[in-house]
Amino acid sequence: MSSGNQVRASHILIKHQGSRRKASWKDPEGRVISNTTRDSAVSQLKAIRDDIVSGKTKFEDAASRYSDCSSAKRGGDLGPFGRGQMQKPFEEATFAIKIGEISDIVDTDSGVHIILRTG
Repeated sequence: MSSGNQVRASHILIKHQGSRRKASWKDPEGRVISNTTRDSAVSQLKAIRDDIVSGKTKFEDAASRYSDCSSAKRGGDLGPFGRGQMQKPFEEATFAIKIGEISDIVDTDSGVHIILRTG
C-alpha cells in the first residue's frame, strides 16, 4: 500500500441516543449516552474543538477525557488506516484534511466526531 492510500488520525467521539452502540468504556451501561441528544453531543464537541483550536487544551488530553471511543486511552490515536477500513463519512473527512488539521463535526453511525489527521 503506498502512503497516498493510507492516513493516520486521532479522533474524539461523542456518542448519543442515535448511536448504534449506546455503551462505551466510560459509560458501560449506556445511561448517559441514551440520554444525550445529537444536538447536545454536537454542542459538547464544538466546545471541545474550540478549546483545542484556541490552544486551551491539547487534542490528546481532550480525547483522553471526553472521547467515548476506547482509543481515548491512546489520546484518540487510531493508528494508520486505508480506504474501506472506516465508516465512509469518517474516511472521507480524514482524507479531505491536511496533516495537523482538525475536521468539523463528522456524523457516523457511531456518533459525532472531530478528527485530527496526524499522518
